[in-house]
Amino acid sequence: MNTANTTSAASEPTVSGDVAGFKFAESWPSLEYTPSPEVPNEESINPLKDYFESHTSGHGIWKWNHYFDIYHRYFRKFIGKKVSILEIGIYSGGSLDMWRNYFGAGCEVYGVDVQEACKAYEGDGKRIFIGDQANREFWRQIRQQVPSLDILIDDGGHRPEQQIVTLEETLPYLRPGGIYMCEDIHRIHNNFSAYIGGLINHFNSTKVKMPAADLNSVPTAFQRDIHAIHSYPFAIVIERSTSPVQEFVAPKHGTKWQPFLDPQPASPTP
Repeated sequence: MNTANTTSAASEPTVSGDVAGFKFAESWPSLEYTPSPEVPNEESINPLKDYFESHTSGHGIWKWNHYFDIYHRYFRKFIGKKVSILEIGIYSGGSLDMWRNYFGAGCEVYGVDVQEACKAYEGDGKRIFIGDQANREFWRQIRQQVPSLDILIDDGGHRPEQQIVTLEETLPYLRPGGIYMCEDIHRIHNNFSAYIGGLINHFNSTKVKMPAADLNSVPTAFQRDIHAIHSYPFAIVIERSTSPVQEFVAPKHGTKWQPFLDPQPASPTP
């Protein structure tokens, strides 16, 4: 922890954090650099990307290329295990087959779409629900039939109001260690991005218990159950904790501290 004091010029106008951050990113310098050569290793092997690139016929799959690295980073721990995955936005059905191929025979695949015709993709370990992802009652009905999930992918209508309802109705019901991913968060000053910013603000809240030799903060219910929130171009990933967080502790280690942190010496006896 750094206790250094930082100040800003009083003459500088005050702007909100999101505006200041956006302006900083917008003015990022375009520096030229030579990327390091990639050395093939286990981390660089991505069976999802290989599947997608070799999929030249059959049911269509439409994804941003950089999503495949995101998928594999968070989903690979479920390969070969009994895993339940639900994807919103079936479209041409190809990604449902991709998940089955990636995770293996123990995978339960659920799809959600507003188009009744998507029922045609049901079968072979895949179950399809037809409904509006912005309808909370629809999600309550799904929870009655699918009590828990490991992975939720929102590739549905892409409107903030749909994405917010989906997150609120599904994230609390993911199993410990589960992964929520929302795709295609486009346009600047997106309301769903602002909503995620609110989650992050809460994520950083503290309830410090004093007095204590070490800093100790009691987690909120959200901090207890959520491990991390990750932001990528056009996508958000939220990880559920594998086990509830009981406390946040910042212990002190060492014997030498800066003078202003040392206890003041007792006054000499007159």
